[in-house]
Amino acid sequence: MKSLFAAALSAAALLALAAPTVGRAATPAAAARPPAAAAAGKTLKPFASEREFRRAMARLLGSNASRRHYAPPVPVAADAPAAPAAPAPSVPAPLAAAANKGTTLDRIQVTGSRIQSPSAESPSADTITNVQTQGVDEGDIVKKQGDYLIVLRRGRLFSVDTGGDRLRAVSSIDAFAPGSDPSDTWYDEMLVADGTVVVIGYSYDRGGTEIGLFDLQADGGLRYRATYQLRSSDYYSARNYASRLIGKTLIFYAPMSLEDYETDRPDARLPALRHWRSGATPADFRRILPATAIYTAPGLLDPHDVALHAVTQCELGGPRMRCRSSAVLGADSRTFYVSEDAVYVWTSRDPDPDHPGRPNAAVFRMPLDGRPPSALRASGSPVDQMSFLQRDGWLNVLVGNDAEGEAMWASRTRTGDLALLRVRLSEFGDGRGIAHRAAYRPLPQANIYDYDLHARFIGDWLVFGFGGDWGDKDGVDVKRAFALRYARREPVSTLRLAHAVERVDALGPDAILIGTDRDDEEQVSTRALHFTSLRLGAAARVAGHHLQTGATQSEDRTHGFFYRPEDADNGLLGLPVIADDGDGGARVLFLRNRRLDLSAAGALASSADAGQRRDDGCVVSCVDWYGDARPIFAGQRVYALLGYELVEGRRDGGRIVERRRLDFTPRAKVSR
Repeated sequence: MKSLFAAALSAAALLALAAPTVGRAATPAAAARPPAAAAAGKTLKPFASEREFRRAMARLLGSNASRRHYAPPVPVAADAPAAPAAPAPSVPAPLAAAANKGTTLDRIQVTGSRIQSPSAESPSADTITNVQTQGVDEGDIVKKQGDYLIVLRRGRLFSVDTGGDRLRAVSSIDAFAPGSDPSDTWYDEMLVADGTVVVIGYSYDRGGTEIGLFDLQADGGLRYRATYQLRSSDYYSARNYASRLIGKTLIFYAPMSLEDYETDRPDARLPALRHWRSGATPADFRRILPATAIYTAPGLLDPHDVALHAVTQCELGGPRMRCRSSAVLGADSRTFYVSEDAVYVWTSRDPDPDHPGRPNAAVFRMPLDGRPPSALRASGSPVDQMSFLQRDGWLNVLVGNDAEGEAMWASRTRTGDLALLRVRLSEFGDGRGIAHRAAYRPLPQANIYDYDLHARFIGDWLVFGFGGDWGDKDGVDVKRAFALRYARREPVSTLRLAHAVERVDALGPDAILIGTDRDDEEQVSTRALHFTSLRLGAAARVAGHHLQTGATQSEDRTHGFFYRPEDADNGLLGLPVIADDGDGGARVLFLRNRRLDLSAAGALASSADAGQRRDDGCVVSCVDWYGDARPIFAGQRVYALLGYELVEGRRDGGRIVERRRLDFTPRAKVSR
């Protein structure tokens, strides 16, 4: 994981992006410094050939990594003739040729994207995941397809039949290929499309992303189909998800460090794909990313901090999975966000202490229709995907000058001074343009300690707060939140709270803030979980509050929360919690929302003997990094997923009480 920035930009420096510079600014990008708007219509240029890419990497990294020394950013493509951009949605012909002419990439077929997003007005009835962008599904541990719930847990897939009035376990299967060695692999995310179950994992043993395909049969049975392995670096983030699904198009982001790139063995360090089979070897990998699909911009690369950021799209319709990849070169620190029509990758490096006003970041826009990427230079970094919003021809990003992206646990560190960057999409271009000073709006600076920043764009508003546990410390009160209409230059609203902010989410067009007020983590008896509703109308104001004593959130990822609206003013929300009742019992807590007045609506809990369960025979992914509990609203039915238990609730007046439960714990295999 990239180390913390050695020198953070000052608040003034964050805004001084247009100031002239000297010295190292002799690169074309820094010397010209054209207005960002002048880049309209331009895109990044791909490398013209494999030879040109290898020469550029040799010039950037040097032939012997052990002898590398500090050097200013190198304009690796500045003197290279650019290949003409391919018209959307087709893909450059060399892409197929790069996979060895005459072969089929082990049944992988390279093709263009045919993305069709579901209507935002009529989302799928099977949507049970709290996603960021309507119509863009995200990998999770539980999905719904028709009458079936599919659960991914501890290296296995399970299907549960909920059709009619049923609640029964149907099928279970290993989440990896039969006969493969799953050692040191984490199978964390799952997506479902038209009967195809996709499991996304990362193998530290094999050094890459794994894509497992399974068939959900008409009777709920699960059948293994195929596994594909993509060479990549680790994509894990404590907050973000690697995979997305739009229609039947699988989209996933994977970085690839180039620190160990060898110019004489380029294929060994670049993304490649293989269709796994018994006896598969490294020689089975075939590159799916030729140099002509790798993009860069002058002045953005540093030999000590460079990575390849790849976006792969795979079509799940039909008997073959058809894939294509494209990539940009940038700094290692990254955050990525997927809108309805593009993937954004924000890269940043340590600020230059000798030139604090010089941009230290770039944000790349990679269209999903096959058009070439574009970029804009900037400063600072967002902490996670929730800091982004593309809307109405603009990109809005909440950035901090001390943030270091989202890789691993980087999103859980201090962010420093905050600003809202708001730029038109037309300002993205060939990477030479720099976001204007006026594009940054300074925001209240309350995050001077290692407090987690939590934010979300909701309707016309950006709401954010900090998750410190210490209340007022050295005169800094973290028990407050902030709200602003991001498209207007109105004053920022400061909202006084009784708690820190550990989650920001939407209640329809309004917001909810969730967090604790414990002053000392050792004082367990003082723990209390607060729920504060915000009305986001003509102004932002606190509207309601609920206090749940003796409880804390058990899952802080976005998917731990779900809200089901019943009409414009009323609904039901669910959140996994841990109760301070002596045995740390897990449960899903439900609250009723009545015009932003919040009240208890019951809870569905794990069984009392949860700690005495039989051995499940777990062999891989035996830590639930993505959690093991979710509230599930399927039609008029309500469930709580709690480990290997699925508890169904029923309405009893205004409360949710247990109706029945299903324990689908697998039995450990007995060795003979």
